[in-house]
Parts: sequence; structure tokens; C-alpha cells
Amino acid sequence: MDKNCLHCTNVRKVVMIGCGFVGAACCFSIMQSGLFSEMVLIDSDKAKAQGEALDISHGVPFSKPIKIYAGDYDDIKDASLIIISAGANQKNGETRLDLVKKNISIFKSIIPEIKKRNFNGILLIVANPVDILTSVALKLSGLPENKVIGSGTVLDTARLKYELGNRLNVDPRSVHAFIIGEHGDSEIAAWSSANVSGIPLHKFCEMRGHFDHEKATKIIAQNVKNSAYEIIEKKKATYYGVAMAVKRICEAIVRDEKSILPISSMIHGEYGIKDICLSMPAIIGKDGVETHVPIQLNEEEISNLKKSAQTLQDILEQNEI
Repeated sequence: MDKNCLHCTNVRKVVMIGCGFVGAACCFSIMQSGLFSEMVLIDSDKAKAQGEALDISHGVPFSKPIKIYAGDYDDIKDASLIIISAGANQKNGETRLDLVKKNISIFKSIIPEIKKRNFNGILLIVANPVDILTSVALKLSGLPENKVIGSGTVLDTARLKYELGNRLNVDPRSVHAFIIGEHGDSEIAAWSSANVSGIPLHKFCEMRGHFDHEKATKIIAQNVKNSAYEIIEKKKATYYGVAMAVKRICEAIVRDEKSILPISSMIHGEYGIKDICLSMPAIIGKDGVETHVPIQLNEEEISNLKKSAQTLQDILEQNEI
């Protein structure tokens, strides 16, 4: 690699900005994946970043070789992927959208520093509210739309599969269903396209002795939506689940898997929605978003998706982004 080339990237170098609960858990999960050979941790509290880097590094003898260290923004220039988890934590009783003003302000200090270094890789936003902050990062960074993505509803979708797997007593990896829209209170469970190994969900439920579909789907969707609130109430923060979701997105990017994941990215006209970052299934590979994937939705789901998009659009307009 030409060290003087502004557009050269080291595909095996990742940067984490923000070393709180989520950032540290993501770094630990990514270290175990063997995807990268170099990981830089950046935090406003340099000692915190140093401590996390040292702690995680002590596990390297049990994993794959990787150089892990605390750095600064000058260390990002040749990275292929920057993950941003920096931001205020969601507190008990607080919605993700309540974090908007605080975290937009934080992003206005972070993204210009990235832009100054002529970063040419992929930005993966994890901080909440993730859809709003993905829009902010896209606008402030000047990067191509396909290279700015949010973790979106990848975790919510995993929670949905977990709930369905438990109910049906089946491997959740055999469940194919998506949570779409906002990663938050207006999220939508796309029941119309849900299936278990190609068998429509309602039919599979009946095979397993479950017949009250409408009641069950409402309960499951509510459980998924409230998962974060329940965890925060019990242990003050959520971080393991999202760390696994972030690792999964990294796998799709680094291995150029062309995997379909419900990440957050800019929408241009799908389902009558445009000019907003929203969580929808998309093909993910080495260049970020390759294309969005249309899934079957009924009229009610499309209507709720539009409402979810409008909720996010209103927030952006209120904050003049």
C-alpha cells in the first residue's frame, strides 16, 4: 500500500470512536472475530481508550493476531472502516429520540475531524438515535451515500428472530423476518414477508400448534420494541447484543459477503419515502450498501413505515440538519 496515497485503505484496519459500554463491547466482539489485524480506539477520555485497548489486548493470545491500541484522529487515514459509538447513553425512561440534541452536538465535533483526514472508507454509525445520526454523518462527512451506514434494525431483527425461535421451538437462524423503519418506538415488524425456512410464518405457527396469530404477533412485536427498555431498567445499559450485530455487519463488509441486512442508509423513493436514512434490508459488501432489497409489505405496514420515516424527518427538521 502506498503510504502517500490519500485514497489507499488498509482493508484489515478498523477504528472505534467512543469507548463506552457499547464501543468496548464491540471492540471485544470484533477482536474475537479475526476480521482485522489492526484496531484503533479513540475516545475523548484517552486513558479510558488506553485501558480498554490494554484489557482487550490481553485476550489476543486466545484469539487471532491483532494490534490493538489507543490513538487519535491522525490514525484513521488508512482505515477501511470507522465505527462511531460515541454519544450519550440512553437512560432509564428515556427514548432513543431523546438523545438527539446531545448526540448531534457530539457528531458535529467528530465528523469534521474524520473529513479533515480525507478518510475514504466506510462509516458505520452505532450511536443512537442511529437513523438520525446516520443522516447527520452523511451530511457532515461528504462521503458517498453507500459508504455511510447505520447499524439500523440489525439488532431488533435478531431480537425478533430470537422471540419467534423461542415461541416456535425452532433454531432462530431458520427464521427469516425483519424489523424495519426507525430503530426505536416507531419500528415495524414486517410480518407479511416473515417465514421459517420458506414456509409462511402463520402456516409454520399452525404446524407448531399456535393459532391466535394476531394476538401473538402483537405481543412479540411489543416485546422486541421494549427489549432495550427492559434491559436498561435491569442493568442500566445494553451492549452485548449490539456488539454482536456490529460484528455481523463488519463480517459482511470485510468479506464482501453481499449479505442482506436491515441497516440504516439513505432512502430514495422506496415505498414513497425519500431523503431520509431509514432501516431497510440492503445488500452489504466491501463498498457498503450495494442496493436496497424490496420486501413484501401490506398496506398497513407501508403506512406505518411512512409514519416512521416522517417521525425521523420531523426530528431532523426540528434540529435543522
